[in-house]
Amino acid sequence: MEAVGVAPAPVAAPEKKKLLDLKDPFPAAANGRAKASPAGKWAMKKKLVGGDAGYVLEDVPHLTDYLPQLPTYPNPLQDNPAYSVVKQYFVNPDDTVTQKIVVHKTSARGTHFRRAGPRQRVYFQSDEVNAAIVTCGGLCPGLNTVIRELVCGLYDMYGVTSIVGIEGGYKGFYSKNTVPLTPKSVNDIHKRGGTVLGTSRGGHDTAKIVDCLQDRGINQVYIIGGDGTQKGASVIYEEVRRRGLKCSVVGIPKTIDNDIAVIDKSFGFDTAVEEAQRAINAAHVEAESAENGIGVVKLMGRNSGFIAMYATLASRDVDCCLIPESPFYLEGKGGLLEFIEKRLKDNGHMVIVVAEGAGQDLIAKSMNFVDTQDASGNKLLLDVGLWLSQKIKDHFKKKPSFPITLKYIDPTYMIRAVRSNASDNVYCTLLAHSALHGAMAGYTGFTVAPVNGRHAYIPFYRITEKQNKVVITDRMWARVLCSTNQPCFLSHEDVENMKHDDDEHHLHNTQLLEGKSSPVKDASKCNGTG
Repeated sequence: MEAVGVAPAPVAAPEKKKLLDLKDPFPAAANGRAKASPAGKWAMKKKLVGGDAGYVLEDVPHLTDYLPQLPTYPNPLQDNPAYSVVKQYFVNPDDTVTQKIVVHKTSARGTHFRRAGPRQRVYFQSDEVNAAIVTCGGLCPGLNTVIRELVCGLYDMYGVTSIVGIEGGYKGFYSKNTVPLTPKSVNDIHKRGGTVLGTSRGGHDTAKIVDCLQDRGINQVYIIGGDGTQKGASVIYEEVRRRGLKCSVVGIPKTIDNDIAVIDKSFGFDTAVEEAQRAINAAHVEAESAENGIGVVKLMGRNSGFIAMYATLASRDVDCCLIPESPFYLEGKGGLLEFIEKRLKDNGHMVIVVAEGAGQDLIAKSMNFVDTQDASGNKLLLDVGLWLSQKIKDHFKKKPSFPITLKYIDPTYMIRAVRSNASDNVYCTLLAHSALHGAMAGYTGFTVAPVNGRHAYIPFYRITEKQNKVVITDRMWARVLCSTNQPCFLSHEDVENMKHDDDEHHLHNTQLLEGKSSPVKDASKCNGTG
């Protein structure tokens, strides 16, 4: 086997071959402070390793890819009494995690990722580590838990005592002082919502951020945020590498919408679905208590309707679930207004759950709205809950003999601000530990998350190239339609156009290994944080 660059722990697979050259086209300047390379000139390259039966490992960068002479040290975990009862101290260097778990007996082995966990050798001594933690983008349950477990894990497992927090998101690197973090100072923060470090959108100046890392001697940086934040982390990694710095850049994916691709789910999602039940229950009580009562609940989900879908399935009180992935229409036969009228005649009340990104095209057309963006580059959304409520009221105003009572509930920011539940607390702990194990082992330029139940190190480009969306041709969405008995709103042509091809990305990687295609497209552009 021969992987791209210098891999510290090659994966054993027969007849593996070289694919892409990771040679840096922008070598570091003598003073280490050359101007950042223009966007698009230096994108993160794929580090692929192929094997028999269609096996492809999408590996992550390592410090030795560009600093080959780095010394290694024994992992201090081997002397930690808490781990003395563990059957296997360290992850086998050949372990990988498969992306696709359901296969046929004739299927190719498919795409794999490097398994997360502690390694036998580390590339940082405990007293040499200066770690920084930053949170970016919107609030999400579990942020404080991740911060706490990063600090406590570095202290308790690796003896690292120099850890700072960056206040106010990315711009805090160059506009604010750092905050020292210790196990004592973070002891109770997991019991609070929000983030003790503060957060913001935008403010991404790569050169200034990496200047800050150099000036403060930071050699491990943990970046917690959504897809926009991870794009920014990828650009930071590229600049760190270009300058030849010994600094691990690690991402921890955060999005309450659960719209990050490849990973099983994002932290805070379970808490969000659980909290959404309170709003749905309140809407149901209001609707049931009035003549022809309608409860409308708007939940999070800019581009992906996972919270709305799972909250609907969990509740069983919802009569209609509207998500961005499934277009709907109001007027005419089979439209939403006709369905509402029929359900009220049958049951006397109904509850509608709508994701915030649903129906945006309909609203824009009715209001001649011009697209605008926030500091993260996200499209600003109009309030679909208010718009839909007004449309329903206007419809029934034309039917004086059919009075309705409509209540609209928007719990969005109440849900974002709550503390994480028990499930998310455990998940955040595992994420933090997997992240710091990877950094200590010298890996960099990666995001950590579970894939098919096993934590893995995933290249930045894999989670930023597209968003995770509800597949409306899948069984889960069919279960929602069965639960609510709502119309599908889609034509046969719509369904055919939305069919998903799970093998497309693996086919592209296989073509790369065989030299039939060009490297991954530019992933370095970043408008802000999400």
